[in-house]
Amino acid sequence: MIQEFLESQIFLLAATAALYCGGMALYRRTGSALCHPVVITFIAMIGLLRLFDIPYERYREATRLLDFGLGMSVVALGYLLYEQEERMKGQVLSILTSITLGCLVGILSVVYIAKWFGATRMIQNSIAMKSVTVPIAVTISENIGGDMSITSVVVFVVGIFGALIGFAFMRILKIDDPMARGLAMGSAAHGIGTARSIEEGAVEGALSGLAMALMGVATALLAPLLERFLY
Repeated sequence: MIQEFLESQIFLLAATAALYCGGMALYRRTGSALCHPVVITFIAMIGLLRLFDIPYERYREATRLLDFGLGMSVVALGYLLYEQEERMKGQVLSILTSITLGCLVGILSVVYIAKWFGATRMIQNSIAMKSVTVPIAVTISENIGGDMSITSVVVFVVGIFGALIGFAFMRILKIDDPMARGLAMGSAAHGIGTARSIEEGAVEGALSGLAMALMGVATALLAPLLERFLY
């Protein structure tokens, strides 16, 4: 009876929401990037599933509502972008250029580093999509011979890492233009980076959301071509 309750949709949804709210409260109190609510929820939820021996498949099925809400939230980023319409006029070429270069560097850098360490072709194909949001990344990875499980984990870790250090790194490099900062975060850290960018400002959030979407398109177009070229 207790195990059935623990595996129920109500409990798993409530636990996920409660952990995220707790992580958000801790993040606001400490201001530390290490206490980002996504990180807290991710680690705590893994511990909870392991502690009560709840299959991941059951958790994924129970939290489909959250997946639907995530899709709706991505669409809502369009409003932020609309608000920055005037600011982006005359910047289309520079935006497209930065996204294309970001896509090429993101794929080639990780593939050649993996090659240098002796990784197999399957591993290289799995991690090449590291800078693209999960739904797009796993589809591309599967089509070019990668492993979807590895891709999903790598994409999530990259997003967390980018959200934790992205803006601090740009401050060290003295990159203070909000458009450049937003494009960089969206190109490198996809959805999680976009959530972090919204905290920094409306311009950063809007451009990060745009970059995330364009990176998905650019990667879907370029990845198969690069895969043939590299091998």
